[in-house]
Amino acid sequence: MSRRLILWAIVGFVALVVLANTLFVVDQREQAIVLTFGQPVRVINAPGRQDAGLHMKEPFVQDVVKLDRRNVGQEVDQEEILSSDKQRLVVDAFIRYRVSDPLQFYRTLRDEPTAADRIERLLNSTLRDILGSTTQTEIISTRRDELMQQARVEMQRRAQAQRFGLQVIDVRIKRADLPAQVQASVFRRMQTSREQIATQTRAYGEQQKREIIAGADKEVAITLATAREEAGATRGQGDAQRTRIFAQAYGRDPSFAAFYRSMQAYDQALAQGDTTLVLSPDSDFFKYFQRGPGSR
Repeated sequence: MSRRLILWAIVGFVALVVLANTLFVVDQREQAIVLTFGQPVRVINAPGRQDAGLHMKEPFVQDVVKLDRRNVGQEVDQEEILSSDKQRLVVDAFIRYRVSDPLQFYRTLRDEPTAADRIERLLNSTLRDILGSTTQTEIISTRRDELMQQARVEMQRRAQAQRFGLQVIDVRIKRADLPAQVQASVFRRMQTSREQIATQTRAYGEQQKREIIAGADKEVAITLATAREEAGATRGQGDAQRTRIFAQAYGRDPSFAAFYRSMQAYDQALAQGDTTLVLSPDSDFFKYFQRGPGSR
């Protein structure tokens, strides 16, 4: 009884092994190449066909290699490129492609790691040829989209020539910068240029300030001189008018005029309050104190 169970167990195990090496599943996102002793014989779920699902192969004779059916994105290592104007640029690019001919892809590249290496080297060579014939400004800004279209077309042409079995969808530059050692010198030149502009701006501002201050001082001097001139003329006119008034007043009443002049003399002589005068008692200076306004 135990021998029969062991026999059935062996038979079941062999059947499971055979079944596992016979049946395989192809996902909708994959395409599979069936190999017989390493040689491709058929493709399952190739582009344009919809036959994903459960499939069979000859056990122990045939193998299955699965490839991605979707668009594949691959970033390449940074590459230093010399532009036509002798400027060095570090270019960081990526490519998107799909496997359009699985059999050709397998015969030429065998597996995806090998394909990634070959595609990277081919893309770097393509970018070096295309970008090396243009200037730095065109690469960075003015013709970037046009150059990327050229790179895509050229990459597709080279992939077909080398029988990669690929359809190139897009080629793009993520970043194009100066090398690190060049960036430092460029930043120093930019800093020096900005410092020169700042110095020129400050010098121009200082010149304008001096001109404004000189103009203001000139206007102040002219205004003060005009004011002094007008004040002198006004005082002269006032003095002349006062003199005329005094002369008219003196002519009408000489005694009052004499009295008024004496009052002014008293005011000027005794205004401080600490003036000492030594005069004779009959001096004319004090006659109005002694005899009043009618004194002669």
